[in-house]
Amino acid sequence: MSSVTTPAAPSAVSRSVLAARIGVAVVFALNGLAIGSWFARVPAVREALDLTAGRLGLLLLAMSAGAVVAMPTSGLVAQRLGTARTVVVATLLVSTGLLVAGVSASAAGWLPGVAVGLFAFGYGTGTCDVAMNIEGAAVERRIGRTIMPRFHAAWSLGSVAGAGLGAVAAQVGLAVAVHLPLTAGAVLAGTALGARAFLSAVEPAPDADAVSPAARRRALLAAWREPRTLLIGLFVLVAAFSEGAATDWVAVAFVDGYGVSEAAGAAVYGVFVIGMTIGRTAGTLALDRWGRVPVLGGTILLAVLGVSVAVLAGSGPVAVAGVALWGLGVSLSFPMGMSAAADEEDRAPARVSVVAVIGYTAFLAGPPLLGLLGDRVGTLHALLVVPILLLPSLALVPVTRPPR
Repeated sequence: MSSVTTPAAPSAVSRSVLAARIGVAVVFALNGLAIGSWFARVPAVREALDLTAGRLGLLLLAMSAGAVVAMPTSGLVAQRLGTARTVVVATLLVSTGLLVAGVSASAAGWLPGVAVGLFAFGYGTGTCDVAMNIEGAAVERRIGRTIMPRFHAAWSLGSVAGAGLGAVAAQVGLAVAVHLPLTAGAVLAGTALGARAFLSAVEPAPDADAVSPAARRRALLAAWREPRTLLIGLFVLVAAFSEGAATDWVAVAFVDGYGVSEAAGAAVYGVFVIGMTIGRTAGTLALDRWGRVPVLGGTILLAVLGVSVAVLAGSGPVAVAGVALWGLGVSLSFPMGMSAAADEEDRAPARVSVVAVIGYTAFLAGPPLLGLLGDRVGTLHALLVVPILLLPSLALVPVTRPPR
C-alpha cells in the first residue's frame, strides 16, 4: 500500500501550497546547516577544551537534554502560536546557543559556557523539529504524495553544506568563535524568510482561544496512551540513535580510529550526509511505489551493512564507502516515522510531540553511551552498538503503515 493515498493532480495544488513546500524545505535546510556546522567543529572544540571521549560525550549531552526538555510541550506551542512563529522563535534560540557555544569554546575555553550554549541550541532545535515536521506533514497531505523525506533531504543538504564549510574553516584555521556566530546569523535570517511562506491553515485560527490549554493537555495525554503512537516513537528512537551516532561521532571516530586529519574527519561526516540526502531524494519514488513497510525494512538492513563495513573494514577508503551506505540506510526511517505520526492532521501536533519526545531520548542517551564505550574499546568500535539496535527495530516497521 502506498504511504500517501489519493494523489493530487498538479493543477489542483495551489500556489500557496507550492510556496509552503519551498518554505518548509528552506527551514529544514537551514536547521541542518546549523547542526552540521556545529558537529563539523566538534574535533576542534574537543581540542580547545582538552576533553576525553567520555567527557566530550557528557558535554554533548547538554544539547540532547535541551531538545528532550523542549519536546513534551513543543507540539502544544506549535498548535498555539502556529508553526511559522514557532520555528522563528526556536531558531532564535538555536542561533543564540550556537554563538554562545562557539565563543565559549574557542575564545574563552570555558566549558560551562559551552554547555549552556548547547542546551539552548538543543532546546531550540527540538522545538523547531516538531513544528517544521507538523508543517511538512500538512504540506505533504495537500500535495497528495510522499515528500516528507525530501524535506529531510533538504536538512541533509544543509548538513552537507555545514560539514563542508566546517571542513574548510578547519583547514584554513578559522576560529570556531568566528565561524559559528556567522553561521548563526545566516540561519536566523533565512529561517525568518522561509517561514513567511508556511500554510496559513496551519496557523492558529482567530477562535483558537476556544480550545482551552486544558483540552490541549488532554489531547497530548491521550496520545501517550495510543499503542501505535508509542511504537512509532520507539522506531524513531532507534532511527535517531543510528543517525545521531554518525552525527556525533563519525568525524571523531575516523580521526581516532583511522588516523585521518580533523578536516578529513569532517569530510567523512559529509559523506554520511550525502548518503542520507541521496536516500531521501530518491526514496520517495520507492515509497510511493512499494509503500513504507518493505522500503524501510530494506534500508535498515543496508544501514546494518554500512556501519559494519565502516567499523571493521580496516581500510580507510572502504570504510568511507561503508559510511555512505550507512547514510543511505538510515535516510528514510526518521522522516517516515514523523510522517506516520502525523497521518491524521487533527491529532498530528500531539502525536508528533510524543514521538519526538521518545525519539530524542536517543540523542540524550547516545552521546554519553558511545563516549563511555569509546573510552573502553575505542571510539570507532563503539559504533558497533548501532547495528545491534537496528536489527531488532525491523519488528517495528509494520507500525508505520498508514491507518485505513
